[in-house]
Amino acid sequence: MEPNATPYLTRLSISLPADLVSRLDEMIETRGLPNRSQTIAELIRHELAEHSEAELDDVIAGTVTLIYRAESGRVRHALAQTQLAYLKEVISSQHVFLENDQSLEVLLVQGPAERLRRLCDDLRGIRGVQQIKLVVTTALLPPLHAHGAVEARPKPRKRVAAA
Repeated sequence: MEPNATPYLTRLSISLPADLVSRLDEMIETRGLPNRSQTIAELIRHELAEHSEAELDDVIAGTVTLIYRAESGRVRHALAQTQLAYLKEVISSQHVFLENDQSLEVLLVQGPAERLRRLCDDLRGIRGVQQIKLVVTTALLPPLHAHGAVEARPKPRKRVAAA
């Protein structure tokens, strides 16, 4: 190991086409990112999360972003029915109206990769959905509630009478 090197980091040397490095540096400057190493590490983490999505049984978390036309409520109803069919996987959703009768909806999801892919395929199949993107992470949400488990209640504090 090199002197003054951090033990949990590994130095990696890569060769890239000059135009790609130029575009990377431009992106780093435009976005105000810290440096090439941290930016490339973030890009690799994103790609690894996408790659792990290929493991069908792995439980993953992420977001599904949808853009759709809100024509007469039919699309919103179909989206709600589809989300209901994936109740265990859809943690929450946020909806906003956009210009020109368009809507943006973001779903927070967690579940087996195959189920999340099927959810996206089913949402994609709804007429009026214009764009859909699943972004995943390998980090998971902690269990919110265990079904059937009784949560221990804190002991009540004894009241002290005022003198």
